[in-house]
Amino acid sequence: MNIRRTLFSFLLLTLSLAASAKVDYDSIVVRYGPITADTLIYIDKQELMLTLFVSDGQVVAEFPIACGKKMGQKQRSGDYRTPEGKFRISQIQDSSKWGHDFHDGKGFIRHAYGPWFMRLDTGRHKGIGIHGTHDPESIGTRATEGCIRLKNDDLEKLHSLVEVGTTVIIGEDK
Repeated sequence: MNIRRTLFSFLLLTLSLAASAKVDYDSIVVRYGPITADTLIYIDKQELMLTLFVSDGQVVAEFPIACGKKMGQKQRSGDYRTPEGKFRISQIQDSSKWGHDFHDGKGFIRHAYGPWFMRLDTGRHKGIGIHGTHDPESIGTRATEGCIRLKNDDLEKLHSLVEVGTTVIIGEDK
């Protein structure tokens, strides 16, 4: 009986997520080309939302994000923009002990990236990834140097659903 209830709850959650998704899988595939991985992450910089799809277009999860402080396509290192286009996760690293100085007057911050850093193969822009945060209040804002930032609990959920090779599409600012 508990298994049936759990499956029913999961089905309801999946259907409600699919109904609430603001992004259409088919339009993503038309714009960016076919998706070869089992899952697709779509980053909407306008809505500050990450949507995870499975290969049939069904929404599995949605998470609020923070992205680059400045709008538009990344041009160079240090421009505080999040790159736009079709990428893939090239590495998933344990970043639980990583720190960073964000040059905001607060100095070096321990555990700045949360538990995981999902490094993206973005070509010439190095060091871009999906990661957690030391500052959950920044989620829902433009706060990063170019990465995609999630709450650590959401990052843990995402980590359990993706792997190296997962396609990541970062939409354009309009």
